[in-house]
Amino acid sequence: MLTTLRRLPDRRPRLSLVLAVIAVELVGASGAVFTARGLTPWYGTLQRPALAPPNWVFGPVWTVLFALMGIAVWLVWRRLHGSAADRRARVALAVFAIHFVANLAWSAAFFGLQSVDLGLAVILVLLALILLTIRAFAWVDRRAALLLVPYLLWVCFAAYLNYRFWVLN
Repeated sequence: MLTTLRRLPDRRPRLSLVLAVIAVELVGASGAVFTARGLTPWYGTLQRPALAPPNWVFGPVWTVLFALMGIAVWLVWRRLHGSAADRRARVALAVFAIHFVANLAWSAAFFGLQSVDLGLAVILVLLALILLTIRAFAWVDRRAALLLVPYLLWVCFAAYLNYRFWVLN
């Protein structure tokens, strides 16, 4: 089974690409459970930073970013062949999975627990893990690392917003 999964990108490249993107989109969208819980009653009461975009912007931006992440994961997944690069690819995918937990933890902290302070702490950890993921992906496929740069930039912006929410509230 594991061998079949490992070889899927070679045997069925389009299908495996679609599966990678859908998997990342679904896992990423699971954080919306926390966002939806805290958005209306709590988030609306916070004093907003001047650069905070309207709420409707976040859904489309995250959809695009998750799609880029899915493509990046697929590029790394394609390198699982049992070769020397295989170990680097496995490590890169493990780092990605750990980083993704931090991504979801931010939504849980900021919106779910309604904690600007904890959200700020988590997003700083998330930034470090994104940089680590980019580095790990670059060892396997430079294109995969580059696909994560817009995500890094967006999370830097989100960290700035989180910091400003912390200052204002």
